[in-house]
Amino acid sequence: MSDSRSTGSTGSTGRGKLAHRLMPMTGRDPEEAHRVATPLELLFDLTFVVAVGTAASQYAELLADGHPAQAVVAFLLAMFAISVAWISFSWFASAFGTDDWLYRALTMVQMTGVVVFALGIPAMFHSVEEGDHLELRVMVVGYIVMRVAMVLQWWRVSRQSPSFRKVARANVVWTLVAQVGWTVVGFAHLPLVAVIVCVVVIGTLELLLPVLAQGGADTTPWHPHHVAERYSLFALIVLGESVVGTAASSGDLLGGPDGTQWTGDAIAVIVAGVGLTFGMWWVYFSTPFGDILVHRRNRGYLFGYGHIPLFTGIAGVGAGLHVAGLYMEHHAHLGPTAVVLSLALPTGLYLLMVYLLHTLLLSAADRFHLLLIALTLAVLAAAALLSAAGVSVAVCLLVVMLAPYVTVIGYETIGYRHQQQMLDDVQSPGRPERSRHP
Repeated sequence: MSDSRSTGSTGSTGRGKLAHRLMPMTGRDPEEAHRVATPLELLFDLTFVVAVGTAASQYAELLADGHPAQAVVAFLLAMFAISVAWISFSWFASAFGTDDWLYRALTMVQMTGVVVFALGIPAMFHSVEEGDHLELRVMVVGYIVMRVAMVLQWWRVSRQSPSFRKVARANVVWTLVAQVGWTVVGFAHLPLVAVIVCVVVIGTLELLLPVLAQGGADTTPWHPHHVAERYSLFALIVLGESVVGTAASSGDLLGGPDGTQWTGDAIAVIVAGVGLTFGMWWVYFSTPFGDILVHRRNRGYLFGYGHIPLFTGIAGVGAGLHVAGLYMEHHAHLGPTAVVLSLALPTGLYLLMVYLLHTLLLSAADRFHLLLIALTLAVLAAAALLSAAGVSVAVCLLVVMLAPYVTVIGYETIGYRHQQQMLDDVQSPGRPERSRHP
């Protein structure tokens, strides 16, 4: 139980610590063997289930009420903030996670901020639905709590690690600048147009923070396989929202006083939801992102922030399944084609991002991959066309479910050989290069 690989209590020296006394944040070894996610990181991820689940639920309900534009805007804003906060902590932990008592305490503060942020999501969605203002106060408070805790973590690095002092101080300064901006947006009662402009500007600043803070050759010692594992675990958590969406959509479709008389719609939703979730999982884990990052450290920024639309697509799938259930229960003000698109579009976004990340990280396009994604999009388009032609929503959901299995079948037959050739092309001897990261 005291193995540092499982407790995460290993500092830059690699020594396991039973007592979590203060340890200097001098940076961890980016080539540390057997580096895995810590229990604290897993607990931290679980708090984001609340935020992602709330955003997906609010999105589904607003969409089902017949407000697609407002629903998409509010959902994108919520998922952007959730993703940026999670990414910021995860990359920092990969480089400087000491797991001492102060590190744990500040992580707890961040987790508190996540919960506060989640509590503000419904009010934000409601304000977007009304259209005359943007209610961000509670969300801003929660977000600032998360980010100020990160500032304190970076401050520790600036005090304890001469090698990374410049990077740490720059992260402190630019993160605080962004939080001042969010405070103004949340509490200054600006006109709606000004609020939208500020959100775009400050959001862009958040995305550019690694570039502003780390500049040319400066970097931090993040671990490629640890980072890849952290992202895969968060993808799994967000995939859980698809299971939640399946349960939410099928619960009221079960007939009879004891829920034992299952309708065809209920069976279709359950099969489509579980099948789609499983297929999406299979597709994501078909790409060895950790191995790629070992040889493509200069693509860390792309990998890190490129997952924001990917995570959004996954959460959107869960929401789309919820919308389908509401439609079948006659609680949605959407037509059948719109309902099918509410599931097909986030599914397509997710699959496109997996392919796009694979292509950009490896700097290689492949005709077979292009064929697979074209067939995938054709399946999703067929589902929408079938719905427009009058085919039942239940059948169309099952067609959408088939989309990820185009990739699964392709990879399980000959696709892995294509991918292995790409991996062989990027592998080169020598120490991997260093780069910026989120």
